[in-house]
Amino acid sequence: MATPNRIGSEKIQPAIQQLASAIARRHAATPPVLLGIANGGIILARRLAALLKGAPCGVIDISFHRDDIERNPIPKEFAPTHIPVDVSGATVVLVDDVLFSGRTAKAALDELFDHGRPAKVELAVLVDRGGRRLPVAADYCGLTLKAGDTERVSVRLDPEDPANDSIRVLPAEQMSTPPVADRRG
Repeated sequence: MATPNRIGSEKIQPAIQQLASAIARRHAATPPVLLGIANGGIILARRLAALLKGAPCGVIDISFHRDDIERNPIPKEFAPTHIPVDVSGATVVLVDDVLFSGRTAKAALDELFDHGRPAKVELAVLVDRGGRRLPVAADYCGLTLKAGDTERVSVRLDPEDPANDSIRVLPAEQMSTPPVADRRG
């Protein structure tokens, strides 16, 4: 079965609810710290925090931990790392829009451990597109898509209206202007 070129809000909203429910089941006693990986995971982390009452929510910026910094200059991230609580001894869920190679998750771990030593770290992603290059797997996954190495999975989570959310699978050359959150993962 081929992956559709576009997925709309009607499939994205249940996937986000599924992520929140799975996290809530695993952490019924104490909500984990949710950290959205800048920039694609920020809106998703905020939505999950709204569904998981009492879960602290912050942002983790991986700019200085990227392994491709020599090929790609440090992006001008609009969201620097902000961790609202001490992560030492805490359970942290890193949240991102797309999981692809695993390099983003590795960079997020590096940044997180610069701020303390969590008891446990988990990964929640809206889309797992396959194609791992590092031994990284999501603990929580909303949707699984098949996308080739030359394709981009573009996730747009509208901060004002979830009805406008979309996921598109496009050839890389069609990505001239990135949407709100766009990453290869």
